[in-house]
Amino acid sequence: MIIKTKKYQLPKKTYIQVALMSILKKQWWFIGGPILLGSIAFALPAYKWWFIVTAILVVVLYILFWAIQFVGVTQLPQNQIMFDRLSYEIDSRQIMIKVDPRRGSPIAWDLIKEAYAKKDHFVFMVSKAQIIYLPYKIFNSDYEVKFVETILKRKEFIKAK
Repeated sequence: MIIKTKKYQLPKKTYIQVALMSILKKQWWFIGGPILLGSIAFALPAYKWWFIVTAILVVVLYILFWAIQFVGVTQLPQNQIMFDRLSYEIDSRQIMIKVDPRRGSPIAWDLIKEAYAKKDHFVFMVSKAQIIYLPYKIFNSDYEVKFVETILKRKEFIKAK
């Protein structure tokens, strides 16, 4: 069965939020170092403000670094295809990204690094900066959403309940 979605344009703000949350989920432990540095402040009370300020500054700069990276991705000409109005054809072999009815580009499931289903959308991570964001509203029926969930379970991207 092939699922054909409605055309959808990924908003740049949504892309930045999803990509930033994804990277923070994967690299949460980078924030642990500055927190440990900040906790040293309680052992050395004379220098406590330096340690606390440094820890906060490092965490803020880390998040700002990734936010700037993802904002930059939205500005690059080679990534503009992610933000065009596209339709998708999904089956058990691949995801076909269609610019129009005749032109498209397939992405095989083995190129997807990570996928997850939220309460109102699917996210497929191709790389740190390339995502496919599919809200449920672009599917023609709830049956199609369930079918995509089934594919994701078979491909072991999400756990079966």
